[in-house]
Amino acid sequence: MLAPLAAVLLFFAAIVSALGYLRIEEMEREQQAVQRDVEYTQQRLRLRLLERQEQIMRIGREVTNRELDLADFRSRAEYMINQYPELQGVAWIDERRRAKASLGTAIRTANQIQRAPIEDFPSSDTLSGFTAARETLGPVYVQRVRTTADSPLLQMHIPLSNSGKFVGVMLAELSVDGLFRYGVPSEVSAQYAVSLLDSRGNVLAGSAMPARKVVNTLLPWTSPAHEYAMPVSPVGSALVIRAQAYRASLGVIGSGLFWLVSALSVMTAWMLIANWRHTRRRVQAQQALMSETNFRRAMENSMLTGMRAMDLQGRITYVNAAFCQMTGWSESDLVGRTAPFPYWPDSDKEHLTSRLEEELTGKTSVGGIQVRVKRRDNSLFDARLYVSPLIDSMGTQTGWMTSMTDITEPNRVREQLSASHERFTTVLEALDASISVAPLGGDELLFANKMYRQWFGVQANGHLQLVAQAGVPPNPASDESQDNVDSFAGLPTSGLHDTETESAEIYITELGKWLEVRTRYLSWVDGRLAQMVIATDITTRRLTEEQASDQLERAQNASRLITMGEMASSVAHELNQPLTAINNYCNGMVSRIKAQQISEADLLGALEKTARQAQRAGQIIQRIRAFVKRSEPNRTPSEVTTMVAEAVELAEIELRRFNVRLNHFVATRLPLLRVDPILIEQVLINLLRNAAESIDMATRPSPERIVELRVGQHQVDNKTVIEFSVQDTGKGLAPEVMARLYEAFYSTKTNGMGIGLSLCRSIVESHLGRMSAENIYNGAEVVGCRFSFWIPLEDVGQDLTGHLRRSK
Repeated sequence: MLAPLAAVLLFFAAIVSALGYLRIEEMEREQQAVQRDVEYTQQRLRLRLLERQEQIMRIGREVTNRELDLADFRSRAEYMINQYPELQGVAWIDERRRAKASLGTAIRTANQIQRAPIEDFPSSDTLSGFTAARETLGPVYVQRVRTTADSPLLQMHIPLSNSGKFVGVMLAELSVDGLFRYGVPSEVSAQYAVSLLDSRGNVLAGSAMPARKVVNTLLPWTSPAHEYAMPVSPVGSALVIRAQAYRASLGVIGSGLFWLVSALSVMTAWMLIANWRHTRRRVQAQQALMSETNFRRAMENSMLTGMRAMDLQGRITYVNAAFCQMTGWSESDLVGRTAPFPYWPDSDKEHLTSRLEEELTGKTSVGGIQVRVKRRDNSLFDARLYVSPLIDSMGTQTGWMTSMTDITEPNRVREQLSASHERFTTVLEALDASISVAPLGGDELLFANKMYRQWFGVQANGHLQLVAQAGVPPNPASDESQDNVDSFAGLPTSGLHDTETESAEIYITELGKWLEVRTRYLSWVDGRLAQMVIATDITTRRLTEEQASDQLERAQNASRLITMGEMASSVAHELNQPLTAINNYCNGMVSRIKAQQISEADLLGALEKTARQAQRAGQIIQRIRAFVKRSEPNRTPSEVTTMVAEAVELAEIELRRFNVRLNHFVATRLPLLRVDPILIEQVLINLLRNAAESIDMATRPSPERIVELRVGQHQVDNKTVIEFSVQDTGKGLAPEVMARLYEAFYSTKTNGMGIGLSLCRSIVESHLGRMSAENIYNGAEVVGCRFSFWIPLEDVGQDLTGHLRRSK
């Protein structure tokens, strides 16, 4: 396929190469001609300048030899100016820069040299020429600085010397334009654009061709016009002659042979390309036809839908692979057959025949028809048939096209879904909880089970009442009932099933029941955002919890009373000390007052001591009274240090009776705990008393009779907690005791009731904390026991609110 294109490209390459070679040869010849003419013109200018230079030097020698006076010099100079048009002025300047005589344009130049200070010599072209001629004693050519009003002039400085001594300069000014007009041959100026340039490339005389923009510099014939430049001797680089060739000839491209060859080449290339394109289109059409045929065949064979074509008389003209696979009959068995077809069940032939007659008359159903189809092995399956007219490329109906889909599995799934829905509805109807679903922002009840209908009827008022009393934010008003538009359309519902269920306990006055209400959002079957509410009757559980709470409170009060009863002897001993001191102070004061042996200061001191002892006794009684006083649970933010101090003050009374020393350590800057301080003090007192009794039963010596209380802030399960720890030096807990440690009414004491530790754990867990016990070992020996419990800090207020609500 690429051979014709390659031949065309090679042909064009040969033609372009030949034409390019001819053009390059022609350009080289033109460039050589320009170079010869420029050299010839430069020679003519050089001879003319040397002729003027020789004439000026001859006058200078005559002046130096005093053969010419001023009058003769003026007449000779005036004659030369009139004789040679390029000579514009002549001046005679002595060694002191004084103008002896000057004519023409040299008059002004001579005056400038005479008046100019010596420091301006390097910056002035005229003065620098004068200096150069004086130093070299040879002719010097200078291009005078040009102004806008002056024409370009060339200065010739001829030094005058007498016996090798510099005596002045003969200054001649030549017109550059005059040199061009009278020095450049006319045949050269007619053939080229000739110009005289200064050292900077500025045009002094003549004409120059305008610069042409070169688009492509890779091709030789796209370069600018042929030109050649060289300096004019003896002036040097200050005067350059340049010639630019006019484009007079048409070159290779302008010849008839070029256009003839080009026309034949284009025609040949066009025929080759046309032939190549035609061959290429034929090959592409063949490939496209083969691809389309293969694609259609692959598509028909890969379709899961059976396709059948019939003519207008009801004869099968085509079946695809899927149709044959469904029925079990081959294409040869079906094509050309008329009704009844072999895949019709025997029992449905009459019905299917009438259906076929309706299809042939154009009475087809848009939704298709469902029929039973018999396979070759006599097994049956359900199918849905869709019939449409078969139209050819001319727009004429040539038959009917039928598509068949196996719907056996969808029918089975539909029946299972129906049965599953019936079972699910039965379960929901039998639940003892109310279940209702309503759209957000609307008063339509989407679903309600039997319990909901018994409690609230068939309206959505009960659903809205449960949502309102449970504390869920009210739904925004909506006009869905007017325009059937969901106000929440477009909101994302993919994450609704992962959201947590909101729960609340409310009391319904109309029903006289406590209900636990749980709500969550879901996406309804029609895509709307809905809210489901499940309400469970918890009246019995609430009554049970209230009774359990009352019993727990009574047990706590009884435990405190029992503790105070057990501590009665210790408390009496503690109170006896301040009371005895008060009695002794009073008897001593009475005796000394009667004997008149006490001063007012001694009496005041004795009364102050008596008051302090009475205050101490009152504090003990007040602490006991506050501890045993029955009150409602009051959980408030409490200081940990204050709770520990009050518990220690009461516990130390009992610890001193057992001769046990208490060491307590409380961390600084502990945050507030939202607890009932009396209950926490009760736990601490029970643990401290148990520790003192354990040490007393172990009969430890006095240095080892120590109870240690520590309170600090810790991290437990990624939660910040306040931990209380009580450690003794007793004999620890036996394994059987550890297993039943918190069991109610179980005690290892002979006179114990077994409710102390059980109540302690209940109090701690009611504050969302945990309690634990462990033995302390020194090697294999048990040297004590540690009881500890912690109360969380995080979210305590929210969790306790729910707990107190349930316990009321």
